[in-house]
Amino acid sequence: MIAYAVISLIPGPSVFMVIGQSLSRGTRAAIFCILGDLAGGVIVMMASYLGLGLILASSSIAFMALKWAGVAYMAWLGFMQIKAAHNLLEVKPIGPAATRGSLGAGFLTGVLNPKAIMFYMAFLAQFIEPSAPQLPQFLILMATSTLLVALVLGAYALLAVKASARLQSLTARKRMGYAGGSCLLGGSVLMATTR
Repeated sequence: MIAYAVISLIPGPSVFMVIGQSLSRGTRAAIFCILGDLAGGVIVMMASYLGLGLILASSSIAFMALKWAGVAYMAWLGFMQIKAAHNLLEVKPIGPAATRGSLGAGFLTGVLNPKAIMFYMAFLAQFIEPSAPQLPQFLILMATSTLLVALVLGAYALLAVKASARLQSLTARKRMGYAGGSCLLGGSVLMATTR
């Protein structure tokens, strides 16, 4: 748990997505985004457990296709958020409609990260005892890592929401939209430049 907590604290695409949602759409959107990312993470862990990681490790084409789909998606979200901030005309309180798409955005961010599959395959495998039944061990590792990711992403979201709550003017809201979109674009650049 300690090793995974330290690794989870390092900002990556999921952290940038949650910060972007928190800054531009508020607490509810951040919660939905985190839930989506956690669901995507569970899918990625199960895919890794079932051997998709081996396919991605052996096929650079499959790995690159998944990687660039994730990069493009995150860049598109960042661009759309910056565009929405540019077109913001009046201050509107953040309401339930602001959560639209947050769950899906979080889910796709979690699923479209091929490095996560490789990471789970390499990292979680170190903590599974080969001579004992593997499925119960995997379920324990999946539950604890999901809980840790939820706590870390929740902390990032809370900090971003607290910062945005102090800035409610139209200019500040536009800047938060630009900052959130820039976080997403930064996340896409990070995904694009890392191997």
